[in-house]
Amino acid sequence: MTLARLDAIDIRILDAIQRDGRITKLALAEKVGLSPTPCWMRLRKLEKAGIVTGYHARLDMRRIAPVATVLMEVTLGAHRQADFDRFERAVRDTPQIVACWSVGGGVDYILKVVARDIDAYQRLVDTLLEREIGIDRYFTYIVTRIVKGDSTLPVAALIPGAE
Repeated sequence: MTLARLDAIDIRILDAIQRDGRITKLALAEKVGLSPTPCWMRLRKLEKAGIVTGYHARLDMRRIAPVATVLMEVTLGAHRQADFDRFERAVRDTPQIVACWSVGGGVDYILKVVARDIDAYQRLVDTLLEREIGIDRYFTYIVTRIVKGDSTLPVAALIPGAE
């Protein structure tokens, strides 16, 4: 994959829209120091390049209903490509699994699961085990408090020479 070359204005645009996806064209232009048309053209270019992949609202489910957030480490019993594919298909088809990362180290995957409660989480795990999708071992970590949950990426800090 070819990395995009971003300048300071592009980085300011990315930072601004991450913090407020509903920012107006005019406010974005003012924030990054451009007139509206060139700013909008840059944003469209970032979208077309696949750097901006969408705009989303973050929900605080605790204000709607009680939920349990669980992190789950998963180790598969076999490690052929077909085993990974079968497991990953099942993950994509399970709405309560809201994030999944394939990782290196002592486990194969780390999942973020949101369920109504711990009993609902355990029923989900039981269902996954019954489906025989390759899970050999799993470990559960119940989230007791969110210390930092913002998904805003520190774009300027991640690009060499951008700070």
